[in-house]
Amino acid sequence: MEDAFVIHKSQPLKGRIKINGSKNAVLPIMAASLLSSGRSIIEGVPLLDDMRVMMKMLQHFGARLKLSGSVLYIDMGDLVSYQAPYELIKKMRASFLVMGPILARLGRVRISMPGGCAIGARPIDLHLKGLAAMGAEISNDKGFIEARARRLKGAKIYLDFPSVGATENIMMAATLADGCTVISNAAEEPEIVDLANFLNAMGACVTGAGTDTIKIEGVEELRGTRHCVIPDRIEACTFMVAAAITGGDVIIDNVISEHIMAVQAKLEEMGVQIIEQEDSIRVAGNPPYKPVDIKTLPYPGFPTDMQAQMISLLAVTPGTSIIVETVFENRFMHVNELRQMGANIKIDGNMAVIEGVQSLNGSEVKATDLRAGAALILAGLIAEGETVVTDIYHVDRGYMNLEDQLRELGADIERIKISHVKSAASII
Repeated sequence: MEDAFVIHKSQPLKGRIKINGSKNAVLPIMAASLLSSGRSIIEGVPLLDDMRVMMKMLQHFGARLKLSGSVLYIDMGDLVSYQAPYELIKKMRASFLVMGPILARLGRVRISMPGGCAIGARPIDLHLKGLAAMGAEISNDKGFIEARARRLKGAKIYLDFPSVGATENIMMAATLADGCTVISNAAEEPEIVDLANFLNAMGACVTGAGTDTIKIEGVEELRGTRHCVIPDRIEACTFMVAAAITGGDVIIDNVISEHIMAVQAKLEEMGVQIIEQEDSIRVAGNPPYKPVDIKTLPYPGFPTDMQAQMISLLAVTPGTSIIVETVFENRFMHVNELRQMGANIKIDGNMAVIEGVQSLNGSEVKATDLRAGAALILAGLIAEGETVVTDIYHVDRGYMNLEDQLRELGADIERIKISHVKSAASII
């Protein structure tokens, strides 16, 4: 038995919702708690499948955890293992972020190659090059990577690509290194800044987060601290597109406007009305919209995590729109599913050419990854008839109670159990 979403064409979404804490911020922050033997309290934790995987990872290393609502208490004593369990690493790529903290504290770590969404190669070479530059001896044996270093040493590290994961892993490891580490061409995402704020509250000395050059002065030890996670900018942007695609009027609370500027600019270019209000935004849709061209880029450029959702909106926008994907090479897997719903989209290498159609038709489609699942749900909200989205465990990795939030705004969406994924007639 698997979960699926059944969606019927919905009225324009209306109402107010509050955005949860950021998935992409809380996971590295949880990994960073391994750097201290004290107690950390993390507020604004989203109750997602990925977060639960990371909780199990921390427990494996000896953490005592207590979850109360959206507050996570982490009591981290002495680490009891240097090896990350394969069954957890394969479930989630972000679990690879324990490598830097474990190596920094124990001088040794053994970890398997990471899993997660199949959206591209996302090589870990940059992580390993950074740690090697800091003096780690790294070996690879039958899919397992082992790193050793009595104590890491500060180094100047240039990233060939501003990888978020590599920036985070190196930054965490460097907090306990001997000397100063400088990361050039570092990722600039808001989640990097949030991690740096958490590390500094623990007693680290990190400067430059949010720019392309981050400097870390190593310290002898870190302590536990209290921290509130930033709101999830991708969740906020997904609801912005949901309001736009249905022609709705939605107020979205707990939003940092600076974090969503690239998506906001493109929606406004299309003709969506967006009004900023302190820590909220109001999104008023009035289709038909104008076509736009988009190129995904590392932050502060247009986020690759919003490419799929925007394709759903552009699929019903008159005219020709073009999206160029520069971050992940396999991030158009949702296109075949949207074509099944009647979308007119052509793929040429890393470019999608979208010819807007008048309407989409309900169909049974498969979430191929996290953001693809969100895109198909958005398409289902405006498709004629019934849409069944399967493999929604991907969606549960990154969106907390998404169907409940959409229903609060008036969407016709239901989570059901299915015994077979080939036909909607098999729903029981």
